Amino acid sequence: MKFRLLISFLLLTASVAVSGQEKQSAKSDNQHSAAAEKGLIKVSVMYPFAEGKKFNMEYYETKHMPMVAKYLGSNLVKYTIEKGLASGIPNQPLAYMAIGTFYVKNIDDYKAAIGPNRDAIRADFANYTDITPVILISEVVR
Repeated sequence: MKFRLLISFLLLTASVAVSGQEKQSAKSDNQHSAAAEKGLIKVSVMYPFAEGKKFNMEYYETKHMPMVAKYLGSNLVKYTIEKGLASGIPNQPLAYMAIGTFYVKNIDDYKAAIGPNRDAIRADFANYTDITPVILISEVVR
């Protein structure tokens, strides 16, 4: 009987320790991720929601974003694609249908890469959307 209680106690203790390590690891990963992105330039390309407008997410994900990423070359750290689902305010329309974000090391290198390819990038819009995007360039602070 004492042996079973000891085994149960040891298993419970080990489970709690692993759970604590997982939480600490997740916290450490989040801190590492934020630290790794701090100082990067973030280019957010936001497509406002409007009734009757189109947005082809498959094309955006498989063709447009990889094309722009290729232009950015080694300055690009990563890019993300978000599909809007709902407004943050109940019973309000969706603010953005989609947001594409590029994380780059240097704003001047970004401008140098996009400048000569601007017309090709804009021409490709017709393949996936009829929405004029809103672009925000910012620095990741945390």
